[in-house]
Amino acid sequence: MTGVSRAAKDEAESGVPRRIVITGASSGIGLAAAVMLARHGEEVVLVGRDPHRLAAAVDQVRDNAAVRPAAFRADFAILDDVRRLAEDLRGAYDRIDVLVNNAGAIVLRPTRSVDGFELTMQTNHLAPFLLSNLLRDRVGRIVTTASTAHRFGSLDPDDLSRHLRDYRAFPAYGTSKQATVLFAAEAARRWPDIVSVSYHPGFVRTRFAGDNQLVAFGMRIAPFLRSPAQGADTLVWLASQRSDAIVNGGYYVRRRPRRPHPKATDPALARRLWEASERAVGLTG
Repeated sequence: MTGVSRAAKDEAESGVPRRIVITGASSGIGLAAAVMLARHGEEVVLVGRDPHRLAAAVDQVRDNAAVRPAAFRADFAILDDVRRLAEDLRGAYDRIDVLVNNAGAIVLRPTRSVDGFELTMQTNHLAPFLLSNLLRDRVGRIVTTASTAHRFGSLDPDDLSRHLRDYRAFPAYGTSKQATVLFAAEAARRWPDIVSVSYHPGFVRTRFAGDNQLVAFGMRIAPFLRSPAQGADTLVWLASQRSDAIVNGGYYVRRRPRRPHPKATDPALARRLWEASERAVGLTG
């Protein structure tokens, strides 16, 4: 299983354009990263939920790089969509040099997914966890979008939907991002032939929480927010660097490795989360 991943990594470092699959690529950070990477000559593959925004993103990448990228539709709120996406990607490509787990959301009201999980946790952690596992033998590098909000998480691997009982959006979001940081580090430990890292993009002006008019208005006018391109800078850097220039399992902020909050550095907690996530998405049992 490890041979393809190693070959993908070696080819990515030989000067051949990388094949980079980006989830959440129809807007915001993901789209900005796709445009930047395509301008650099990389082969980008876009994954998005909304077919109209995905089509517009394809046109925007093509207009900026004169190359029409491939695109796949998937809704991370539905795990069967993730399984279908993995099958489609495996059918299309024998290697994926970089998988960017960027799709994510903050859910403002308590919502249980069709799979039975708190929706923020499913979208931000369980879905990319499942996709990464299903593509594990194709991938040379995994870059996962995390957040400094992980320091506000309160993860319990025995109850991944615990926030549904007394729902508050930001703690639920922070817990999901605590899970993403732990996942990236544990993937590096379990899959030493794959480079796996997470990063904080900063506070970025995107469509994030766009279904709430007040939040959306604040995202438009807040003066301190970074542009999507600024938020994508570290993602693009991590996707482009040689493997020996990256701390495997590391958490990055503005291109530099940073130590996450202690609640996201415990290997025992990461191991418990991994095993609970395997059970949740049906990879064991």
